[in-house]
Amino acid sequence: MNTVTHSLPAAMPADWRDFLALTKPRVMTLVVFTGLCGLLVAPVRLPPALAFAAILCIALGAGAAAALNMWYEADIDAQMKRTASRPLPAGRMDRASALHFGVGLSFFSVLLMGVATNWVAAGILAVSILFYVFVYTIWLKRRTPQNIVIGGAAGAFPPVIGWAAATGDVTLLPVLLFSLIFLWTPPHFWALSLFVRTDYANAGVPMLPVVAGAKATRVQILLYTAPMIAAAVAPWALHLTGAVYGIAAIALSAVFALLAVQVSLNRATEPKEMGPEKRLFAFSILYLFAIFGALVADRWIGL
Repeated sequence: MNTVTHSLPAAMPADWRDFLALTKPRVMTLVVFTGLCGLLVAPVRLPPALAFAAILCIALGAGAAAALNMWYEADIDAQMKRTASRPLPAGRMDRASALHFGVGLSFFSVLLMGVATNWVAAGILAVSILFYVFVYTIWLKRRTPQNIVIGGAAGAFPPVIGWAAATGDVTLLPVLLFSLIFLWTPPHFWALSLFVRTDYANAGVPMLPVVAGAKATRVQILLYTAPMIAAAVAPWALHLTGAVYGIAAIALSAVFALLAVQVSLNRATEPKEMGPEKRLFAFSILYLFAIFGALVADRWIGL
C-alpha cells in the first residue's frame, strides 16, 4: 500500500510538556493500572520501594514505545485531525529529539527494571517495547488491516510484567490476563476507528473500517467479543480467582456483549455521536479498569 507523505513544519524548541505528550499519558494510565494489578495479585509481595520502581519502569517503557511510535508516524499524524496537534506534526519538536528521547527512555526503563526487580521482568518489558515499535508500528500498521489484531499484543504485556517483577516467573494467570487484553484490543480499537476512518483513509493507513467497511468491522467486533469473554471468565472457571472476580467478570462481560450486539446490528453508514459504537468504546475502557480492579479486590478479600 502506498504511504502518504507529508512535509512537517520546521520544529521549534520543545519544552517538557511536549516530551510528556510524546509518552501518550492518557493511554499510559491503563497500561500502568493493568501492570499494577498484575503486581498486586502476584503471590509474592515486593517491598514498597521496589514495587514503585517496577510500576515506574512499566510507565517509562510504555512512554518510550509511544515516543518512538510518534517519531516514526509523524508523517501520518500530520494527516489526521485527531493527531495533527502532536508535538512533531505541529512543529514543536524535531524528529531527532523524539528518537533520542524514546531510545534513551527504553534503555533506562529496562535497565532499571532489571536492577530493581529481576531480569525476567526486564526482558519482557524489552520485548513489549520492541514489539510495539518494530512489529506494530513499523511492520504492520501501514501494511495490513490486521495491524491492531497482532499489534494488540504489545498492550497486553503490562500485567505479565507486573507479575514477573514480583515473582521472577510467568504462570497461567498472567497468561490469561495477557489473553484478555489481547482479545479486548480489536473490539475496543475498531469501535474507535469507525469514528475516525476518514482520518485513516486520508493518511493511507489500512485500518479495518477503511479496507473492509463499517458493516464488516461491526461483525468483527462481535466475533472478537466472544473469545474475549471466555478469556475474562477463564481465571474464575479454572479456580485461579474467587467469586468476587467471577461475578464481576460475568456481569461486566454481559454488558460488553450487549453493546457489541448493538454495534453489529447497527446499519448506519456513519457512526453517530451517541450511537452504539461510541457507547461500546467508552464502556470498553471502563470494562478493563473494572475487571482488573475486581481481580485485585478478589485477591485481597479472598472469597
